[in-house]
Amino acid sequence: MKIKFCGAAREVTGSAHLITLDDGFQILLDCGLCQGGKDTWEKNNQWYFKPEEVDCLVLSHAHIDHCGRIPKVVKDGFKGPIYSTHATRSLCAIMLLDSAKIQERDVEYYNQKIIKKKKKKNKSKKYTLREPLYESTIIPEVMSRYIGHNYDIWFNIHKDVQVCYKDSGHILGSASVTLKITEGDKVTTIGFTGDIGREDRPILRDPQLMPKADYLICESTYGDKEHELPPQQSDKFLEVLHQTCVENQGKLIIPAFSVGRTQEIVYMMDQLYNAGKLPKIPVYVDSPLAVNATQVFGAHPECYDENLSEYLLVDKDPFGFNSLTYIRSVDESKALNHSNKPAVIISASGMMNAGRIRHHMYNGLENEKNTFLIVGYCAPNTAGGILRAGVKELKMFGEILQVKANIEIMESFSAHADRLEMLNFIKNHRLGLKKLFLVHGDYDTQQKFKPYLHDAGFEDVEIPAMGQEYQIS
Repeated sequence: MKIKFCGAAREVTGSAHLITLDDGFQILLDCGLCQGGKDTWEKNNQWYFKPEEVDCLVLSHAHIDHCGRIPKVVKDGFKGPIYSTHATRSLCAIMLLDSAKIQERDVEYYNQKIIKKKKKKNKSKKYTLREPLYESTIIPEVMSRYIGHNYDIWFNIHKDVQVCYKDSGHILGSASVTLKITEGDKVTTIGFTGDIGREDRPILRDPQLMPKADYLICESTYGDKEHELPPQQSDKFLEVLHQTCVENQGKLIIPAFSVGRTQEIVYMMDQLYNAGKLPKIPVYVDSPLAVNATQVFGAHPECYDENLSEYLLVDKDPFGFNSLTYIRSVDESKALNHSNKPAVIISASGMMNAGRIRHHMYNGLENEKNTFLIVGYCAPNTAGGILRAGVKELKMFGEILQVKANIEIMESFSAHADRLEMLNFIKNHRLGLKKLFLVHGDYDTQQKFKPYLHDAGFEDVEIPAMGQEYQIS
C-alpha cells in the first residue's frame, strides 16, 4: 500500500492525498484548489496522478482549498463516486458553482489583457491564451457523483475498505476521515484529520476524536502558535469597531471566507446587538456566496452546538439583526464604496485574493479612517498575506496604492486549531502510531511543529514534499 502527497505538501492550500491499495484501487483524499502566488495557475493544471485511474474521492469538507479542483479532476477523466457528509454536499453545490464562475471571469480578464498587450507591444510575439480550469456547465455532473453519509457510521467504499466520518468542528459538515483497510488477515487504519476545528467555538459542535490509526495525515496550519482566548475576542472586536466607525467615522472592512467565518462573525454581532453592545452602525455582508451559504447553515441544524440550539429559542434568526443587510447585486456593492458613512463591510475572499473584497481594498486602503480586520490565515503570497506582513504599498489593478488604512489582525476567529488544540485532538493516536505525516502548513511552521510533537511523544513525524510517495505496511 502507498500514500502519495499530491497537494498541500509543505504549503497550505491544494489538499490532495492519494492512497493506492495493493490491488491497485486508488482513493483520493480531497482535491483542493491551490491559492496564492504567481504559479497557482500552473499548480492547478498539474496532477501528481492520473485522474482516470482514481477509483473514488473521499472529501473532508467544502472549503475551496479542499474541494475546488473536483470539477477539474472530473473534466480530466475521473469517473468515480465522491463521498462526503450531507452538509458538505450542500455547501459544495454552491461553492463549486461560484468557483466555476470565478474561473471563467478570471480567464476572460487574463485573455483580454494578453490580447491588449499583443496589439500594443509586439504583434509577432506568440501569446498563449488560457482556458478556465473548469466551467459552470460541468457542476451538475460533478454534483451527481456525490454520495452523502452521516457522522459516526462505517460505510464501504471498496469491498476491503471502510470509512468513518467524525465531526472535526471546522466548518459546517467538516469531518476527519478514518479508513479501515483489510488486506488478507491484516487490518490497517489510516487517519486524515482534514482541517481541525476548535473547542468552545460558536455555532458548531466541538471536534470529536478520531478512531486510533496506524498512520495519520495531520494538518499543521497553526503548528507554531496558540490563539487568543475566546473571552478576549468580542472585547477586542468592539474596541476595533468603536475606534474605526465611531471615533474615526471610517469603515471597518473584514475580509472573511464566505463559509464559516462570515457566519461566525455575524452570529457574534447578533449576540452583541441583542445585548445592546453593538453601536448603531450599518453592517453589510457583501458576498452572494456568503448569502447562499448562510441559507445552507439554516438547513443543517444537526451540526449546531448546544449553545446555538438554545439561542434559537430566544432568537429565531441568529444570522440576522435590524442593522444587518445582505447584499447580492453589483450595484449595491459598488454603492458601498461611494459612501463616506461609517459602516462594517464583511466581504470575501478571506485571503483578499479574489471577490468583491478586492474592490473594497482598492477604494479603501488609502483612507486612514478605515480599518481592514484580518480574521484568519492568509497564504504569504496573497494580498491578505502581504498586508499582514506590514507593507506600505500594494499594487492593485495596475496601480500602486499607499496603505494608509489601519491593518488589524485577530487570530482568535480562526477555524483552525492552534498547536495545543491540534495536539489535544491527535494525542489518542500517540501509542502505537507508526508514522505521522504533516500536511497543510507552511514549511517553516511545520519544522517548528515537528519538534513540538516529538516532545509530546510522537516519535516518527514526516514532512512530505510535493509528489513524495511512501510505502506503508
